Amino acid sequence: MAAIEKVKVVVLGDSGVGKTSLTYLIAHNKPLLSPGWTVGCSVEVKLHRYKEGTQAQNTFFVELWDVGGSNNHRITRNVFYQPTHGIILVHDLTNRKSQINLQKWLAEILNQGSTNPTFQHVDVDPEQFLGSTQIPILVIGTKFDLAEEKQRNNQYRRLASSIAEQCGADEIFVNCFQPRSLAPGTSNSVKLTRFFDKIIERRYYSRISPFTDKRRAIPPYIMATSTPLSNNKPTQYMSPRFYHMD
Repeated sequence: MAAIEKVKVVVLGDSGVGKTSLTYLIAHNKPLLSPGWTVGCSVEVKLHRYKEGTQAQNTFFVELWDVGGSNNHRITRNVFYQPTHGIILVHDLTNRKSQINLQKWLAEILNQGSTNPTFQHVDVDPEQFLGSTQIPILVIGTKFDLAEEKQRNNQYRRLASSIAEQCGADEIFVNCFQPRSLAPGTSNSVKLTRFFDKIIERRYYSRISPFTDKRRAIPPYIMATSTPLSNNKPTQYMSPRFYHMD
């Protein structure tokens, strides 16, 4: 029997947004009754059927690396980022700051491995999301039930959409304690399946392989033009390109 291949998905977001509960729900299709704080990183594994129901159907392991969000471990977190085949950005729908901070999380993982201090601390400019990189991204908003209870769903949905729209990524909203949030056939389940399929496709069925084990470098960069300096010549700088989910 042939060995089952695997892909690695890094799950990022602030402490307390529900990453541990989310990864458990994705992997086991049931809620985690007593979630705790993640110190360092914890890993859940999901058995995923690539292109299920087609002639190309195949089985893969999807490793979900839940990286702790504490600022105390910011310097050492990069050990969990190699290799990275896909990224899930997680935020709390009732906490606007956690949604805003997704830009910092994205910049952290995309710029990890860079020896240039400018890139290590760069913030993500919305205009720089256009284009494509090799890393599929999915945005997930948690605690959707609490957002509904406060009758502020429209506001949360708008705020949550900004980072996903900028990345050209799909997004879903879930209640991690409700299995039907990811029930088969739902819009959330379809988007999640499409995300995993895209990762596998680019990892095993494409010549492009994002963040491979032998490659410790920041993703491709595009040249952009800033405000002209005193010599009347525009200054070029490097800006990250992001993957567009299609």
